[in-house]
Amino acid sequence: MTRTLNISDTLHERLEAAARRRGLNSVEQLLELWQASEEDLDRRQETVRRIDALRERLFARYGEMPDSTALVREDRAR
Repeated sequence: MTRTLNISDTLHERLEAAARRRGLNSVEQLLELWQASEEDLDRRQETVRRIDALRERLFARYGEMPDSTALVREDRAR
């Protein structure tokens, strides 16, 4: 299905210029790119939330974990 959207000429010109700067051929491609970027951002934010929740569960169960940097350096030095 196709939809028609009425926007001002000024806004359309700005959107066309933004599309050209990104090497795109149309405003529609620009909008698709923005939508994909937004979905990607949402996925990354959800991943960060899940990592934070895991970190909280591990801390609640095991307490603060020691820094393993020194152990890794010793292992690499061998």
